[in-house]
Amino acid sequence: MTPAAEIDPRTLQALEEKFDPEMRFRPTLPPATMLVKWLLIVLSCFHYYTAGFGLLRETTHRAIHMAFVLGLIFLVFSGRKADEAPTASVWRPGGMPLTDWLLALAVAVSVLYIPYIFDDLAFRVGNPLPIDVAMGTVLIVALLEATRRSMGAPLPIIALVFMAYALWGPIFPGLLKHAGASWPQLVNHLYLTSQGIYGVAIGVVATYVFHFVLFGVLATRIGLGQLFLDIASSIAGRYAGGPAKVSVFGSAMFGMLSGSSVANAVTVGSLTIPAMIRVGYPRHFAAGVEAAASTGGQITPPIMGAAAFLMVEFLAVPYQTIVVAAIVPAFMHFYGVFMQVHFEAKRRGLRGLTEEEMPKLRESLKARWPTLIPLAFLIGILVSGKTPYLAAFSGISSCAIVGLTTSVRGNRPVNWALLVLLHAVLVVLAFGGIESLAVRVGLFAVVVVATPFVLRALDIRGRIGGLALVEAFETGAKYALAVGAAAATVGIVIGVVTLTGVGFKVSFIITSAAQAIAGGILGVLPHALASMQSLTLFCALVMTGVVCVLMGCGIPTTANYIIMVAVAAPTLVQLGVQPLVAHFFVFYYGVLADITPPVALAAYAAAGMAGSDPFKTGNTAFRLGLGKVLVPFVFVFSPSLLLVTQGFSWSEFAIAFAGCVLGITILGAAFSRWFLIEMTAWEQGLCVVAALLMIAPGVASTLLGLVLVSPMIWRHLTGWRAGRRRMPAAV
Repeated sequence: MTPAAEIDPRTLQALEEKFDPEMRFRPTLPPATMLVKWLLIVLSCFHYYTAGFGLLRETTHRAIHMAFVLGLIFLVFSGRKADEAPTASVWRPGGMPLTDWLLALAVAVSVLYIPYIFDDLAFRVGNPLPIDVAMGTVLIVALLEATRRSMGAPLPIIALVFMAYALWGPIFPGLLKHAGASWPQLVNHLYLTSQGIYGVAIGVVATYVFHFVLFGVLATRIGLGQLFLDIASSIAGRYAGGPAKVSVFGSAMFGMLSGSSVANAVTVGSLTIPAMIRVGYPRHFAAGVEAAASTGGQITPPIMGAAAFLMVEFLAVPYQTIVVAAIVPAFMHFYGVFMQVHFEAKRRGLRGLTEEEMPKLRESLKARWPTLIPLAFLIGILVSGKTPYLAAFSGISSCAIVGLTTSVRGNRPVNWALLVLLHAVLVVLAFGGIESLAVRVGLFAVVVVATPFVLRALDIRGRIGGLALVEAFETGAKYALAVGAAAATVGIVIGVVTLTGVGFKVSFIITSAAQAIAGGILGVLPHALASMQSLTLFCALVMTGVVCVLMGCGIPTTANYIIMVAVAAPTLVQLGVQPLVAHFFVFYYGVLADITPPVALAAYAAAGMAGSDPFKTGNTAFRLGLGKVLVPFVFVFSPSLLLVTQGFSWSEFAIAFAGCVLGITILGAAFSRWFLIEMTAWEQGLCVVAALLMIAPGVASTLLGLVLVSPMIWRHLTGWRAGRRRMPAAV
């Protein structure tokens, strides 16, 4: 990593398209390419407008979003893995098969059919017409195919299994048996109600997620991501294994802008992975560090992954509450990765960055400090209590203002004057209290039309040009395609759960199994150590965590979270866990999905940049992510760690936080086989047991863990001091 190392947007986009199948568009001929480009831009403009000036009727808004997303998927993703060279013919207009054009049209019509019949919908629900069933069938089939093309087969297969369960309920044994549903009944529930495809999941993606993704893209384009990386390098670069620590810090800071693990891995990894390899890290470990760190972007405030926005809707709490609750989980994630990186660097004797390899922070701050304005603007509006999508609109607008009016190479007074003036207009739009929509839209339109002429007249050349702004809108929409399809497909799963009541049945099965296991454990353990209630809860948590990890082997975090919330979260609530805590437990484990082989997109992206074995990289990233795997259990038994839970107390928080930090440190040392010197096998085992005790909430358990690990600490201190005394003699 050198001072000259810069984030090049075009290079990063190429890397994302190479390593992320959700961004891998097939080649097309110019007419089709231009059509897709402008459809993507129109989609972003639609969401940008509604974020600032009011959402449409819920069903209409979701339908327009889905029509664009699903239709575009058939145009940009091939039905086969191997893309053919685009050739134009009667059967391949624009270089794409005619069937794909027809599928795109059919899915758009079937989606927009619902807002078309909205006024009659109340009379159709429960008694669908044949055309309703036909349209619903088209949408379900097309949706599954679109999801397969953009994300792979696992999620559509899961949806098909759930649909089979709904249709053939009588053949299932015991508690899982139900009356079953006919195909018209299933289509009615999934298509005509708000509990299926048009449900909460797609609603969240069509509002919060899209808006914040667009903000993250623009913030990166104007240079905020580069500034964060320069700050991270200055903080951590000079210490042992410096580039790896920069990767952790940089991913944490960049995670504030991007809720995408792959985007985080590609952006930060393009600078840190080569530097890690250069100082001596094995290629698979360098890639694993970046992948493990990048997944934390999904739980890093203020801009988190799609699951966080879904949590807002599921729990009916303000987004600000989720942001505050995520602070400690995000810290624990990055701290867990950081400690393993530190111990690994010490074990391998790896150096930090030299002064020549480090960026000049003062120069970077001087050139890029204005890029902090949009982030401050967004956070300020969130804190003020305004809606998250208005905050996103303001942040996007501020990015455009900063990008167009300020330059990296110095600014004249006229630059600052225009910057202040345009932000003043933005403040008026956000806080001015102008009730008339026509006036607000008119004021915005005047500013948008006049700004290019003012820039030209004043000879102002900003960080980005108008074309770069348009390209950012296109890229932002690209990110939304796959996640939009996934959200709609997960709506099928949720619809089946609500139709059949299988969620409550699974909850009962899990609770019963947990009670049986807990009873067996109590038969061995002294009753003074644990109660039946706490052991039952612990066993239920273990089973939920294991299922989350297993689900992550095939599907991404967002889909994992939604399915597990529908099926497992009620179990935890039934056992006395606060709903917010139950959701965060599932969310935290779901984050492991992007580094859980065999489908570990973040790990595969990092492996591609490092030139390492993808599976080996995935295993390494998963191991690095295990350093804080026990933390969600602390959320449950000590909810104060989430800061906004019922019964919060600072004393309980301090005890739980200290225990977590100590436990993660010791567990990271055990996984790395290093504390101050090389660990023995018995010390590793001792550290694992001690970490379990430290992480368990309570002063007594933490102290017991420290006592248990004290012989190891004493041996390592003695060995470390002896090694330092020998160093001068060796010289």
